[in-house]
Amino acid sequence: MPRQRQPRQRRNPREQDWGAKANRQYEEIKSSQLDRGASNDRAEEIAARTVNKNRARSGQADQASRVSLEGESPQRRGGRRSGRGYGPSGGPTKAQLYNDAKKRNIRGRSTMTKKQLQNALGR
Repeated sequence: MPRQRQPRQRRNPREQDWGAKANRQYEEIKSSQLDRGASNDRAEEIAARTVNKNRARSGQADQASRVSLEGESPQRRGGRRSGRGYGPSGGPTKAQLYNDAKKRNIRGRSTMTKKQLQNALGR
């Protein structure tokens, strides 16, 4: 008979000794996620992951993955890697390409088509 997996026990974030700033950040992110319609469990998970990644980047966490240390901060990334597909065609949308072109200060981007933006960005 196959064994049933036990649900993973999450520590209550309020019981963790993160410090005042991290606790405020946790509460703010959780509140924001709840306002967006996320379930309480999902809001807690997102808030805890964000705070833990920030703590790892600043050297305060016990463990840190390579991505946590080398990747963008959660605030800057803003979900950019979520989904990976970037829309129905599997590639980035025109809006995403435009934003990338804006960051790279590509001239004439406002009149470019999606294909022209891809070429200008070297994709």
